[in-house]
Amino acid sequence: MRVVVAGGGTAGHVFPALALAHTLAAEHGADVRFLGTATGLESRLVPAAGYPFTAVEAKPLERRLSLRSLAAPVTAVRSIGACGPVVRGADVVVGVGGYVSVPAVLAAWRAKRPVVLHEQNAVPGLANRLLARRADVACVSFAESAALLPRRTPTVVTGNPVRREILAVPADRDALASAATNELDLDAARRTVLIFGGSQGALRIDRAVSGAMELLRDRADLQLLVLTGAAHLADVAAAARRMPQLLVKAIPFLQRMELAYAAADVVVARAGASTIAEVTVCGLPSILVPYPHATANHQEANARAVERAGASTIVPDRVLTPELLARRMTALLDDEPRLARMGECASAWSRPDATAALAEQVVGAAREAGR
Repeated sequence: MRVVVAGGGTAGHVFPALALAHTLAAEHGADVRFLGTATGLESRLVPAAGYPFTAVEAKPLERRLSLRSLAAPVTAVRSIGACGPVVRGADVVVGVGGYVSVPAVLAAWRAKRPVVLHEQNAVPGLANRLLARRADVACVSFAESAALLPRRTPTVVTGNPVRREILAVPADRDALASAATNELDLDAARRTVLIFGGSQGALRIDRAVSGAMELLRDRADLQLLVLTGAAHLADVAAAARRMPQLLVKAIPFLQRMELAYAAADVVVARAGASTIAEVTVCGLPSILVPYPHATANHQEANARAVERAGASTIVPDRVLTPELLARRMTALLDDEPRLARMGECASAWSRPDATAALAEQVVGAAREAGR
């Protein structure tokens, strides 16, 4: 069986797609190939993972009229032809969201190949809402998003695929936490708050954390592991050096996120779909600060779903201050029963079987089409 996976752009899209590819290859013997852009992270991460990769041109779909919005359909039509040779050899095409998947899915329709879509967020993106009208099945990460897709489209709640290294955290937490202590120079006796804003960092969060350090400076029982992004490292590190008791470890990026999750007692982060999937599958309480400019405010919708499950507390970006962040962190860390309940709720809400469930839908679509 040959599977073509189309999509990418950010690590939040690429890592779940690669998790799916690994399962399809290892458990279903599939030949998996990728379509994406030359400028997205997929152009580097997919070949590094050992999968064939074909770059195609694509532009974002915009809701407002502009020269860019007019160019997107033209580019998509032109790219359908570029996708054709790859898609015609496939038994099923998987769109993992975003404008990169548009020409591949259109090429699949032209070639009469079955299409499986995966929507990561609680509010489906424009591309998936349009493409879902003729998809064989739409797989969603949040149950809430199914109601926002066309009613005639079959939908299945699979969850969002998570890397195998992250899935291993609950079972291997002690060993991974010990490795984190050694590799990240942490103190195993302290409670740990993991703070990050994505691979590029988040200026609002990093500034709030820098201010919160001053308010927590005398907490010898706490440590902050801050993944700042390269652009903000110097400022956060400078603030960290002034702390007499509080231990702060600031680094720009961490490849082995499983170490950070294993060491953490609480997570402070944006509310991207992949972040939420990883944090909850690790059974971690969280303070979520949704990115306010996300399309259709989908990060707040993501965060509200986890909050309703009892696994998170939300701080809107517009009210984020050092004082509020410090209060929220200490309120959780100083309330052990609440911390435990939130961790249990996170685990209960998570879908550690998401990769397998999505893979089954992909294989099933190919079989249903007789391929």
